[in-house]
Amino acid sequence: MVDGRLTAGMRLPSTRSLAGDLGVSRSTVVLAFSQLRMEGYVESIGRGATRVSDRLPDAMTRVERPMPAKRQTHTPPALSARGTAAARAWPVFETVASAPARAFRTSVPALDVFPVDIWGRLAARRWRTAPPAALSYGDSAGLPALRRAVADYLTRARAVRCTADQILITAGSQHALDLAARVLLDPGDEVWMEDPGYFGAAGAFAVNGARVIPVPVDAEGLDVAAGRKLAPGAKLAFVTPARQLPLGVTMSEARRTAILEWAAETGAWIIEDDYDSEFRYATRPLRPLQSRDESGRVIFMGTFSKVLFPALRLGYLVVPAPLAEAVTSARQHIDFCPPYLTQATMADFIVEGHFERHIRRMRGIYSSRRLLLVRLLTRHLGALVDVDAPDAGMNLIVWLPAAANDQACVSALGAAGIDALPVSRFSRRKLRPGLLLGFSGIREPDLRTGAAKLASVLKPLLEKR
Repeated sequence: MVDGRLTAGMRLPSTRSLAGDLGVSRSTVVLAFSQLRMEGYVESIGRGATRVSDRLPDAMTRVERPMPAKRQTHTPPALSARGTAAARAWPVFETVASAPARAFRTSVPALDVFPVDIWGRLAARRWRTAPPAALSYGDSAGLPALRRAVADYLTRARAVRCTADQILITAGSQHALDLAARVLLDPGDEVWMEDPGYFGAAGAFAVNGARVIPVPVDAEGLDVAAGRKLAPGAKLAFVTPARQLPLGVTMSEARRTAILEWAAETGAWIIEDDYDSEFRYATRPLRPLQSRDESGRVIFMGTFSKVLFPALRLGYLVVPAPLAEAVTSARQHIDFCPPYLTQATMADFIVEGHFERHIRRMRGIYSSRRLLLVRLLTRHLGALVDVDAPDAGMNLIVWLPAAANDQACVSALGAAGIDALPVSRFSRRKLRPGLLLGFSGIREPDLRTGAAKLASVLKPLLEKR
């Protein structure tokens, strides 16, 4: 207390636990606490608890404080190659989470309409009825009930060919990417990465020692012919064929055939990220690559965080059967197993039909918010920009004039309380400048005020250009 390490209001351990920790008689500790209490250093707060007094005795305030330690300069820590790569990688998230999300935070679900009451009831029921075995270590591949539910859903809704034994439950998509990279890649291996593409995936591969090779994306998706020229011996390709991130294009049939032939021919792996295929507003998504894969080279990946809520931290990998044991074994050395209660609640949420009802409801809400934002941007910005809003997903792109600087625009918008991502952040190439805006998690009144504020910031910048 004199040194300031125990601050005013800090709760102290009980006399019984402190006596056990120090190996002394409890009566000795009780006597010491009584002395401190009489002198005004501590006070009782009920139920036998004790805390440091808010007002310290006069004698204590006159105690000479120790001189602060001299400020020392330290050399930068020596990091491993993996640690250095992680430190240099772009952060996946930069904005501070808040509720509700402010305009135009990307890839955030509509948290304001999530059925919290249903989820809470399912979680409470599971907790009340949890057998003792549920409180022990679980299966590293995930709770069997959830793996069965995910396999059934993917087979029915996405035409994925799989069984529960091929499902591995992960702590979201970023964990899934890291796990796949650890199992499939050696340091120095080349990886095809969509350009523009998801920088979180590029970071996961780079941190694991891979050489990320940017492969151009056009209106048909990843250019497989270009990939063959740039890195013919690549060990893995990362693609988002259902809806490319960030451009929103769907990979054509010809490109799908081409990338599957490349993987079969070279023995390379394909990670198919199906991150938000549930949200299409006019058409059904094409069958995934995984459903056409005859050589067992496609790993299918998805997440519940974008469908339900980010804090859920649940995703999944669908791996070819021969790979399942190796991936599960690797999982044991990272975090051993996913938490029981979250998995059990998610399994019930799917099996009892709440999951698909929630998706149907979200499609209607997101479609309405998307159309509103397109109208607002057209009204406020007119011919200054081009609004590209595919009939799917949770985001759209506002393409800026060629002379604009999208990163400078994002900085100006951030200062005004508006979130956006520059398209240039997704690419190593020189692209037309643009802004990625999210609409899914933004309520309609906030879309209206956000669009007006966005226009008030952008107009002077773009007209000046």
